[in-house]
Amino acid sequence: MTKAILRSQCGENFVDTAIKILMAVVIGGLVLAGLYTLFGETVLPTLKERIQEMFNYAG
Repeated sequence: MTKAILRSQCGENFVDTAIKILMAVVIGGLVLAGLYTLFGETVLPTLKERIQEMFNYAG
């Protein structure tokens, strides 16, 4: 097993794998931050306003 790993010519090391994991974490964090901002500033206030309008029996 060790000899096969040492003879491998694929070129992928622990650093490559670590960089891939780091990129996935950073991109995931950015996506989550964008969704949090979108829902916090746009979707939820609009939804709250529409629900209040829907249950406003005064007019």
